[in-house]
Amino acid sequence: MYKSDVEAVKGLAAHFNELKTEIGKVIIGQDEVVEKVLIAIFCNGHSLLVGVPGLAKTLLVKTISDALHLSFKRIQFTPDLMPSDITGTEILDENRQFKFIQGPLFANIILADEINRTPPKTQSALLEAMQERNVTVGGKEYILPKPFFVLATQNPIEQEGTYPLPEAQLDRFMFNITLDYPSFAEEVMVVKNTTSFGLPTVNKVLSDEQIIYYQQLIRKIPIADNVLEYAVKLAAKTRPASELATDKVKNFVGWGAGPRASQFLVLGAKCHAAVNGKFSPDIEDVKAVAEAILRHRIVLNYKAEAEGISMKQIIDSLK
Repeated sequence: MYKSDVEAVKGLAAHFNELKTEIGKVIIGQDEVVEKVLIAIFCNGHSLLVGVPGLAKTLLVKTISDALHLSFKRIQFTPDLMPSDITGTEILDENRQFKFIQGPLFANIILADEINRTPPKTQSALLEAMQERNVTVGGKEYILPKPFFVLATQNPIEQEGTYPLPEAQLDRFMFNITLDYPSFAEEVMVVKNTTSFGLPTVNKVLSDEQIIYYQQLIRKIPIADNVLEYAVKLAAKTRPASELATDKVKNFVGWGAGPRASQFLVLGAKCHAAVNGKFSPDIEDVKAVAEAILRHRIVLNYKAEAEGISMKQIIDSLK
């Protein structure tokens, strides 16, 4: 595709900017959110989108799938959803042979809408798909299409009738991305665009083969030892029992981030560097992705809650 890796990194940066432009036709504002979701996709990671209803979470995911020319399925998670409803099921065909009918998980981009509204049994079926990129039905493994991403949404306000995601499942998400209300000017644009005829057409920017190529390229990007060590130390500092833990962490954190956080910090920094035209990440690239990676991997204790210490304050104190 490219003569050298240097050319490929330049190509990735160009495609990244083109993607942001295409998505920006439909999604007004939310630049940081779009950037983080695209970085997760190029790192072959999943994202959790947390925001109140009406912030265009579903439209964002659909627009990204259009720009990437990938198949897209939306699953509305409800308390009565069964694992077979998402993975698929075996049925007897006319020849009395078992035949597997694929569920909605068999797509490139899965929008898991309100993921915390479904019981743990169904959440665990999604967990296997996220981690292993396959599902098991009737003792047989079925490989999911490549590339495969789960973009899950969660409403931070209403917790009644929900099943909080277990730490093991939260850890599978590369990023926890918070969506905030648009600015006044952005909201004026949103209302103007959505109360007239039709949405703009989003052009296809990348194919699935190109996405897989760029995912492999990200892993080939070199990283200096001091930057890698900074990323690992940053994750280790969040653990209260670690010798690297700060007084703030020891006082206000009940549980810290695991080794997967270190891996995602390095991958995220590599991708952040590449899409900004750099050929190797520096410490600033690690800092740029740190909050979204660590936010859902740190558990604050009651003392933090009582004293009004936020997750952002803890993470900012570690950088």
